[in-house]
Amino acid sequence: MSIALFQNWPRTITTIGLVALALTFALSGLRLSAWDALLPLFEWMEGNWFGYAGKTWGAVFAVVEACHLLGLALLGGAVFACDGKLLGVLFTGYRVDLIVRETHRIFVLGLVILLATGVFMACGVAMKIYYLPVFWYKMLALAAGILFTFGVKLPLLRTGEDALKPWLRRMLALTSLTIWLSVAATGRWIGFSG
Repeated sequence: MSIALFQNWPRTITTIGLVALALTFALSGLRLSAWDALLPLFEWMEGNWFGYAGKTWGAVFAVVEACHLLGLALLGGAVFACDGKLLGVLFTGYRVDLIVRETHRIFVLGLVILLATGVFMACGVAMKIYYLPVFWYKMLALAAGILFTFGVKLPLLRTGEDALKPWLRRMLALTSLTIWLSVAATGRWIGFSG
């Protein structure tokens, strides 16, 4: 039974295992030693060219931040459109697979923009965010969102609209919305911290 289950859902089970490993890591003493080991990376980030540009050229930082917000709008719009369809409140005249396919392309574009601009913005304030617990919460939520989207949600949705029960589609949508709203909220919280 367990072998057949793994053959049917390998990415989902692997993702659940990774989340369990991450939680074990977060609740153990290894977390603190890993955090200490990351300090030289954050010092390097703030001292490199991106860190210098982010700190001294306010206009460059503002343009990158505007692009970051556009990426957030793309990703957020794709999440709301897809999850709204899964909840049955948006795009009721269209098939789930069509909405998932079209919103996924926009989601990936938004995610790439967010990651690229986020690294630049982090370089400008690397030492500040290193000591902010909310930054680490955001990174945890972001990792959970990426793992959930690519390891659980998409594989389940690709099995076909008829293969998933309506309650499972709604649970996927609610979980996705919760994770991605957590990413956005913790990101906004960073702006109010320190």
